[in-house]
Amino acid sequence: MAKELEDKGFRVPAVAAGPRTGMKLAGLIALGDPPRKDSAALVSELNGLGIRTVMVTGDAPATAAIVATAAGLDGAICPPGPIPDDVHPRQFAVFAGVLPEDKYKLVKAFQKGGQTVGMCGDGANDAPALRQAQMGIAVSTATDVAKSAAGMVLTEPGLAGIVAAVKEGRTTFQRILSYTLNSITKKTVQVLFLAIGLLMTGHAILTPLLMVLIMITGDFLGMSLTTDNVRPSAAPNAWQIGNLTIAGVIMGIGELLFCTAILVFGVYRMGFTVGALQTLAFVVIVFGNQATTYTNRERRHLWSSRHGIWLLLSSVADLLIASTVAVGGVATTPLPAWVVGGTLVAAAAFAIMLDFVKVPVFRRLSII
Repeated sequence: MAKELEDKGFRVPAVAAGPRTGMKLAGLIALGDPPRKDSAALVSELNGLGIRTVMVTGDAPATAAIVATAAGLDGAICPPGPIPDDVHPRQFAVFAGVLPEDKYKLVKAFQKGGQTVGMCGDGANDAPALRQAQMGIAVSTATDVAKSAAGMVLTEPGLAGIVAAVKEGRTTFQRILSYTLNSITKKTVQVLFLAIGLLMTGHAILTPLLMVLIMITGDFLGMSLTTDNVRPSAAPNAWQIGNLTIAGVIMGIGELLFCTAILVFGVYRMGFTVGALQTLAFVVIVFGNQATTYTNRERRHLWSSRHGIWLLLSSVADLLIASTVAVGGVATTPLPAWVVGGTLVAAAAFAIMLDFVKVPVFRRLSII
């Protein structure tokens, strides 16, 4: 009878009555604890995000299998007994008949295999595993002990908060990735372009004031990237500093070629004075930074997503500052308006060309 109830998904305690030395079975209690209606959809969404979900329970294997099926967990059930040290989350979908200390051991085993583990629990006996996991998650109805051990506490019933947290974390990661990539690109350009300008003209290609203005305009763009519209990563992220540096240097070399071409135009075609060349160098760096910012912010083609409003406003502010300084000759030698406008058009064309180089480079370096 107990097995029949367990096969239907019930938890079955047995009740005995009588004197201590002569207790007899009085009956069975069938406890139903069905999963929430949204569990299967949430598990499916987590799987779509590249996250493997397994169920760990102290219930009998038959009961656990019924609940797992209802929650959309398809896979083998781990045989009863000690948790193997080399167990992998892809091997089993359900770990049943698990003792409280086994939950901690299971987290350790997954981590030993190189997995990043999130553990969701609600009871005091889940606390060690919640503490051990890289991200312990306590549900809204969890005990105080479980909430204290967890790194994140859900405030609403259900597990929707986990999906939201994953997406928010990946959105933040993508913004940090864009900021880092942008910084590498710009540092590459500015250092090398100053050297090339010195060799071509025999003079410092930027004045201290123009350097300050470049840093200010660059900071506008950098800060706006922290609020930009980005797509959450489709799969778990990991920092690949080597690949990120290579990508940033490639993008920086592309911008360097653009800036150098404009400077060559000013030196050999227009015959600008040193003062005018310094202004031209300032303008082309600001405009070139705008171009690479828009290519770096999107892993696909730059027109694949809508930019954030703060990024747009920062771009407009940067362009107005640079154009006003250059055309108006504010503390520098003025340039003809058509030269500034032509440089802006050239920067837009350069952004499109660089974008077609970026997509295969990012794909090759797994920057997604």
